[in-house]
Amino acid sequence: MTSHDVVARVRRATGEQSVGHLGTLDPMATGVLPLLLGKYTRLAQFFSTSEKAYAGTIRFGFATDTYDAEGQAAGEACTVVLTLDGVRAEAAKFLGEIEQMPPPYSAKKVEGKPAYKLARAGKIPELKPVKITVDTFVIESVEGDTARFSMRISAGGYVRAIAHAMGQALGCGAHLSSLRRTGAGPFTLEQALALDVVEALGAEKRLEERMPHPRRILPEMPAVTADEQTAGRIRNGMQVNLPEYSGAGLVKIFEGQRELVAVGGDFVSALCRFGLRGGALRAIPTSQNRDVGHPDSLPICAREAGGAARNCRRRVARLLPLGGCRLPGWLREPRRHWRRAWAGAALGILPR
Repeated sequence: MTSHDVVARVRRATGEQSVGHLGTLDPMATGVLPLLLGKYTRLAQFFSTSEKAYAGTIRFGFATDTYDAEGQAAGEACTVVLTLDGVRAEAAKFLGEIEQMPPPYSAKKVEGKPAYKLARAGKIPELKPVKITVDTFVIESVEGDTARFSMRISAGGYVRAIAHAMGQALGCGAHLSSLRRTGAGPFTLEQALALDVVEALGAEKRLEERMPHPRRILPEMPAVTADEQTAGRIRNGMQVNLPEYSGAGLVKIFEGQRELVAVGGDFVSALCRFGLRGGALRAIPTSQNRDVGHPDSLPICAREAGGAARNCRRRVARLLPLGGCRLPGWLREPRRHWRRAWAGAALGILPR
């Protein structure tokens, strides 16, 4: 079952069409697949750098073309004699920041096409190494030709690529024989719901009872509460001052206890985010960025960088409304209005 299959089943179970996952899980793997539903899909950008935790097994003796047990053997199998100390010594070489070559059968894009599609067509994808961080890599046991491990790895890292590289280093070939994701950012296996439980709760209209409380989402961001009038201004894309604002870079803004209205940012942090370097705010035309809805693609410039710097001490939230909102013209038609001088901070006001 693929991650896309899981999303499709959750859509059917809940009747919610806006469903997205926070990181593909290989079809062979089991474990945690965090999903965002409804308006919460707009928070996906804040989970993009979350590290993942895994447990699994590596089989030594032969490699495969996919680097896991679902692929075809690449070369002849050989007999191996492993020791726990020897495998642990090799695993230690992968700790910290390393450069990793993604597997040819992966979702990495090559000239706009996923690498796995090129590999299935018999072509060799021209992939580039990427920097990842392996925080922990513990070899727990060795039985015959198989080593059991646990690992914490940064977003974008491939566990099967590490298994493949270990086999190359030991000269015997290796592949990932099993994998279970035990954590993804703040979400753990203990908190997860089995897919059949999600479907049962969805049929009974009781799924929300088992969801995490909105204030526990993104725990690294402080939570503040806005009154009804302030929440209304936020939903209309207006600037607001929050007396209880903590001064952190980003905060969650609630109306009441559960209604997450927006994610807001401190004015100073926003200027830094959008390119304030040595007192100059760099203009960012939409045409140079990914899409209008992404925070980094919002059109911002300032006539007088000094004036923007002087005003930046005022704590202002220019926010990411989670409901519908009326947007100003320079956001509705950014290509036409991006030169407009604006000394505010825009942290991801998304179009409907």
